[in-house]
Amino acid sequence: MSREDKSVPAERRKTEVSSRDDVDAFLAKVRTMPKDGGPARRGRLCFALDATASREPAWDRACHIQAEMFHATAALGGLDVQLVFYRGFGECKASKWHSDPAALGRVMTGVVCLGGQTQIGKVLQRVVKETKQQKVDALIFVGDAFEEDIDAVCHVAGELSVLGVPAFVFHEGGDPIAGKAFRQIATLTRGAYCPFDTGSADRLKELLAAVAVYATGGRQALLAYGSDGGTSRSSVVKLLTNQMGR
Repeated sequence: MSREDKSVPAERRKTEVSSRDDVDAFLAKVRTMPKDGGPARRGRLCFALDATASREPAWDRACHIQAEMFHATAALGGLDVQLVFYRGFGECKASKWHSDPAALGRVMTGVVCLGGQTQIGKVLQRVVKETKQQKVDALIFVGDAFEEDIDAVCHVAGELSVLGVPAFVFHEGGDPIAGKAFRQIATLTRGAYCPFDTGSADRLKELLAAVAVYATGGRQALLAYGSDGGTSRSSVVKLLTNQMGR
């Protein structure tokens, strides 16, 4: 090491080393700093789900694991979540904003899945409307099918990109038409596309938590979160960040 390197203060050198102490200190700092140069505030996340008949088993799982989003962001100042879902014949609804996992869970358990076609375009339009009123930091969408005009949906996805709202699209099952559409939505919004199957509830839990951390503290907080949770969490964070901003 050169003489100049040795003259660097010990505290500064420590910040260049990845360790649990460094991550804890960073998260504590993020909690007290304004986000993106603006007033300090809670993260805002739209949690959108396909509630058509084919999604009933997955809906039940989502009801149980949604609390992970809130728990993962507690150290960053908290998270507000709005549930958006569609089902049946043209029904697309949004809840009020919730800061408590139990309250959101009660809303979700009150929803009965009904057969119908997808309405992802309406979901994206809802998020555009919300973020024009007050900034939404991220959209999570969980679904298994796509039955709409891809060009029309991608147009709205482009609006989300202009507004700076990345969509994290979690694809259950292997439908190729849905996969192609979901990837385009994620790419256009500078978000991420992540497939999962019915047996990977733990992975979905980790994905939801990671996106919630991003919504609350931004990319730096997400990277710190990935470095402080073992191999599984690190791989999830890399899956997201390797796609974001392409």
